[in-house]
Amino acid sequence: MANIMMELSNAMTEAINTASPGVVRVEGRRRMPATGILWSADGVIVTANHVVRRDDHINVGLDDGRSVPAILVGRDPATDIAVLRVEAGELSALVEANKQELGIGNLVLALGRPGKTVQATLGIVSALGNNWQTQLGGRIDRYLQTDVLMYPGFSGGPLVDGNGRLLGMNTSGIMGGVSLAIPTYTLSRVADTLLTHGRMKRGYLGVSTQKVRLPDDLHEELGQKTGLLIVSTESNSPAAQGGLTLGDTIVGIAGEKVRNHEDLLAQLTGDVVETAVSISIIRGGKIETFVVTIGEKE
Repeated sequence: MANIMMELSNAMTEAINTASPGVVRVEGRRRMPATGILWSADGVIVTANHVVRRDDHINVGLDDGRSVPAILVGRDPATDIAVLRVEAGELSALVEANKQELGIGNLVLALGRPGKTVQATLGIVSALGNNWQTQLGGRIDRYLQTDVLMYPGFSGGPLVDGNGRLLGMNTSGIMGGVSLAIPTYTLSRVADTLLTHGRMKRGYLGVSTQKVRLPDDLHEELGQKTGLLIVSTESNSPAAQGGLTLGDTIVGIAGEKVRNHEDLLAQLTGDVVETAVSISIIRGGKIETFVVTIGEKE
């Protein structure tokens, strides 16, 4: 038993040492610094959006002790991801883990660098699931929950496997009290978009809605209990131009059911901007379909 414990201990230390050069300190808010992930050797850094409270005067602490200025490339509050860039010569980015090897019960390490040195905490993968939508409408490509204890300043830092390879970015900014990691699928997709465009596209309909219960006959016909009542429409918005109006109840978009606000946001992704989509509504007790060209949210 003593040998097993020593081997595990040594393996964890080796994993931390392997990952350490790719873990940076992010000074983007007044109080405690947070952590970032060195995404590429040319100085691209991925961190949590909620720890970058300002758009300039951001500094990054590197593994070799240097503190260098960083520019904000872009941010996506919906997935809690921000991308920074530093000019610091050739750096050591974290190596991505094999996604297929991860399973519930696997040991993982959460790393942080709120100070000058790396800190670590050990846990297990407690839940894995399919893609899901945040409350702000961001698409996360995999549900990845751990039981690691998120110490202050750990948000934006990496979750790594037993070999020190990157599994995702730890954050406490999406679901309070739950230790989540944004998987590398999502980090890559969002980072690439922000590096290319500086922002994430979001679909825009131009309505305010309220969840309502459907009459029993429509509940049976549609196979859903609720929809979204339009309580206001913005003038000249995509919804108004497409014929939607106050009092309509949205029950579907592009063939997908809309039962609540999260369902609506899930359909208003960047890839539907400037695309004509069918929207099913209830008007005067009858189901009608309108074609609306989705705008882009500023």
